[in-house]
Amino acid sequence: MIIATAGHVDHGKTTLIKALTGADTDRLPEERRRGMSIDLGFAYVDMDGARVGFIDVPGHERFIRNMLAGVAGIDFALLVIAADDGVMAQTIEHLGILDLLGIRQGAVALTKIDRVDPARIAGVTREITALLHGSTLAGAPVFPVSANIGDGIDALRGHLAGVATHFSPREPEGNFRLAIDRCFSLRGFGLTVTGAVFSGTVETGDALLLSPSGIRVRVRGIHANDQPVDQGAAGQRCAINIAAAGGDTLNSEAIHRGHWLLAEEAHAPAKRIDARIRLLASESASLKHWLPVHVHIGAEHVLGRVALLEGAPLAPGNDGLVQLVLDKPVGAVRGDRIILRDAAARRTIGGGRIIDPFAPGKGRARPERVAIVRAFETPLAQDALRETLALSPGGVDLESFKRAFNLTPAEADALWRRVPMRLTGRGIELTGVSEAHFSALCTHIPDVLAEWRLQHPQSLGPNELELHHMIRPSIRPQSLRAALKVLLSRGDITRSGTLLHLPGHTVKPSAEDARAWQRLSPIFDAAGLTQPRIRELAEETGKEPQFIEALLSRLARTGHVARVSGNRFFTPRALRELAMIAANAATAGEGAFTAAEFRTGSGIGRNLTIEVLEYFDRAGLTRRIGAKRVMRADIEDVFGA
Repeated sequence: MIIATAGHVDHGKTTLIKALTGADTDRLPEERRRGMSIDLGFAYVDMDGARVGFIDVPGHERFIRNMLAGVAGIDFALLVIAADDGVMAQTIEHLGILDLLGIRQGAVALTKIDRVDPARIAGVTREITALLHGSTLAGAPVFPVSANIGDGIDALRGHLAGVATHFSPREPEGNFRLAIDRCFSLRGFGLTVTGAVFSGTVETGDALLLSPSGIRVRVRGIHANDQPVDQGAAGQRCAINIAAAGGDTLNSEAIHRGHWLLAEEAHAPAKRIDARIRLLASESASLKHWLPVHVHIGAEHVLGRVALLEGAPLAPGNDGLVQLVLDKPVGAVRGDRIILRDAAARRTIGGGRIIDPFAPGKGRARPERVAIVRAFETPLAQDALRETLALSPGGVDLESFKRAFNLTPAEADALWRRVPMRLTGRGIELTGVSEAHFSALCTHIPDVLAEWRLQHPQSLGPNELELHHMIRPSIRPQSLRAALKVLLSRGDITRSGTLLHLPGHTVKPSAEDARAWQRLSPIFDAAGLTQPRIRELAEETGKEPQFIEALLSRLARTGHVARVSGNRFFTPRALRELAMIAANAATAGEGAFTAAEFRTGSGIGRNLTIEVLEYFDRAGLTRRIGAKRVMRADIEDVFGA
């Protein structure tokens, strides 16, 4: 169990921890010289067989950022209030932070009772009871103590031991995530990072990532709650010795408080975060749209702005849906707690819980989007997915859903099996769509093709990209392609090359265009995979380039060719051959390939390679991820059999 202190400066937090554990948590020379905690301090002790970790946080308002980093991910709060001073400014602010973080287990240490009379102790106790009323720590026991003479320490220690022995560790669900609050290097050991483990487990030898940098590391050793172990888990404080892996370089300058050490599946830094925020009742003004704020997530601190999603300004004491637009990307998942402070970082103004860490920038306040945000608030992931599917005619990005809810691959696969839906797409483009929405899409597509035939009598039909724009941009391409596959298999629609149309519908080129094509066709065939440019065709035929371009544009509407770039058209046969080369390159590259590998396999030039691959991206055959591409669909699903 992890306990953090809280409370005003000079109320005896560090002295109290020393009395409870025997350890002095002021480790910095400046702290010892000034007699005041500046940064986080740590102590560990066994209490009746239970391992308990203490985090001593600074109480001065100037170091509230450090305090926030310390209380992220704790299990129990020990609010410290001096009997002589009573409730002070940072007492109130720290309690507000604990309340916003949802800390429900705690106790109050009423310190320095040797300095006051019994009447004062009774008065401050009443003051504390009133202060806690309405907060998550309402009803927490109050222990009058004096760390100097030892009065009350045994009673407090006994209470903490009782809580610790009956404490239920968190379930180690989700991907491993550790919020880094310290990084140091020891000779002979290398780099070590410490922090609270928010989720998952880690073992010696595991491959992890530092986020947001994406640097790959290997776990060399683990200390959990100050003891060497082979495995660390959610709810513990861990010190993890790491070494660079995968050819990456590593040094302490690249690691800062607020970064994360996590499983690769959890690495998805975000800058737009939908959340439910409560504005503290003590605020004198409502929270207005686009207000600049300081945002604290885990051990991270970042500047951002608040975009209201429900219209009216948020009144003090109320909660509402907002989008936090951050100045830099941070690690975050659904359920993470956040604290907001004012633009000058002088006071805490509110806080809440993250709902969707991958929120869109456009249309964030549209009713349909706000409805999805509310669906994401549903406590259980399977219920949230069901509601989101019902609200999403175009399908749900399951990779984004998995990352938002911090699901491991095994947890995600199990969830996809539990929730009724049609799975479309593959890999990171896996999409789920409800059967009702999928059926409606299959019914709608033939109607759209019929409308196309009326509006474009000289065109055989649209390609998939054109059809997508006609139906609805919000329809995910994976859902559309799956519906097309069903309709094609049933014979409800037909594909001619890249063009889609109703069965029996034909459009032939004019007699003049047909004769021109008879002359051009051998030139295309002879060119192989390096299909001719418009200028080259003009030189070959003695026609003006404008004439050739207009001719090929008309022939593209009948399926004879497809426009790949501004100055090139390709025949369907050449495109299928190039698509096969791309598929083979992906297979050889274990699912991904580079432009250079495709160029080697095809034998075409560098510029043409880029043009063809970009066309494949637009057509939905491939997707670029960094310097590589992956296959998004089967060749026949894009170019026909």
